[in-house]
Amino acid sequence: MATPTPQTAPAGGLRARKKQRTRDALIRAALELFTEQGYEATTVDEIAEAVDVSQRTYFRYFANKEDVAFAVQEMVEARFMAELTARPATEAPLTALRSAVMVAWDDIGSAIESVIPVELHMRSYQMIESTPALMAVHLRRSSELEEQIARLIAGREGLDVDADPRPRVLVAAFCGVMRVAGKIWGEGADCSVASIRELTQSYLDHMAPAIDDDWRTPR
Repeated sequence: MATPTPQTAPAGGLRARKKQRTRDALIRAALELFTEQGYEATTVDEIAEAVDVSQRTYFRYFANKEDVAFAVQEMVEARFMAELTARPATEAPLTALRSAVMVAWDDIGSAIESVIPVELHMRSYQMIESTPALMAVHLRRSSELEEQIARLIAGREGLDVDADPRPRVLVAAFCGVMRVAGKIWGEGADCSVASIRELTQSYLDHMAPAIDDDWRTPR
């Protein structure tokens, strides 16, 4: 009986994994340098050198320093948006938002830790909050994300987001709660995903009784 010959993984798969490893290494190196010596003081050359790649290679993955600074946050936001999109159409708006963020936090920790330690994610959050140039970008990105969420919620409810203010009002309140929870987490001693999840749940518990409502009930 012939001995089975080990099958070689497809070249495309190997290349994709190698590219992902390089990208993850650049993110980790960049965030470590940003948090240790400051965002403005860190150069692209230093990040590339830390991973032993060329500057040209760096720019294959990121257009600038700003992109790499928000790479993990973008991953977290994308996970939340995917979960919100998948929520049952019968859920009330706030229920859908709450369920999406809670379910997302159930597995986002392992996703973050596949790239960087959660402790580095916390330090990066603090670094962004204390860096004026990044804080301005953070506020702009938050505003853009809120608009995406509001339009998604309006679409779920069959509403015109420009005619009915409720989607934007709800999302502004929801994102405000998320920002407060994130800020308190970033200032605390417990950097675990369980900690941010618990804080988020607690703050949303206080928000729900005030504004949760069935928008489909005629007024």
